[in-house]
Amino acid sequence: MNNTLVSSALREWAAQFSKLPTLVTLGSVAALLAILGPFNTGEMLGLVPRFVYWVMMASTTYSIGFLVNAALWPRLASRLPKPICLVVVGLATGLAITPMITLLNLISFGFWPALEQWPILLAQFLAIALSITIIFQTISGQVSKAPPSEPRVPNILARLPLDKRGALVALSSEDHYTRIRTTKGEKLALLRLADSIREAAPAQGLQVHRSHWVALDQVVAVRRTGARTLLQLSMGDDIPVSRAHIAAIKQAGLLPR
Repeated sequence: MNNTLVSSALREWAAQFSKLPTLVTLGSVAALLAILGPFNTGEMLGLVPRFVYWVMMASTTYSIGFLVNAALWPRLASRLPKPICLVVVGLATGLAITPMITLLNLISFGFWPALEQWPILLAQFLAIALSITIIFQTISGQVSKAPPSEPRVPNILARLPLDKRGALVALSSEDHYTRIRTTKGEKLALLRLADSIREAAPAQGLQVHRSHWVALDQVVAVRRTGARTLLQLSMGDDIPVSRAHIAAIKQAGLLPR
């Protein structure tokens, strides 16, 4: 499995579990199942242990299903038809949740399925897993079809007159001021460079000198003059790169490594 995909899936899982709606939904499902007591859990466990059992069951199956879908779907979606992807990912999810459900039942009830019970249990687990996979992919498809949000304008542009509010090109420190350069002009603002860089978000840029920040999409060329490295921008003067920031511009792809 690609480490990048696994890391991405884990980050998505952590982000999902930090959202209140996810926690409320899982808690509500567990509470409902605890009250109903299906699969004889109402007879074998008291209300509080039953709720804990269903919280564990809901959170583990949801987590495993989420991780398997997030890790496998991007690898398969471009190679296989969607119905086949659903089946493959559903089977993988079922195989992944089987040991967790079996272990949880063993810990909670001391129950270990007899050999003749496994085919029925596996069929049930795979059916549940396929349902989970369809739900995940339906939700993700609806999210991806949502209209894109308007791009956020950097707050620093509000410091400029309307006729100079273009795309950010560079920020340069001059004493207690910062020179804000855009594609429509430039202006000095009473602002520290560090504060101006924070206000430049979400523009993608890089501090290349203790006195200069540049927008990466406005760099048109990189020149070496002796020991000096200069960035030619879409407008205005060239910006020097200090030795301490050479590695950063290589990382950004502006210089070969």
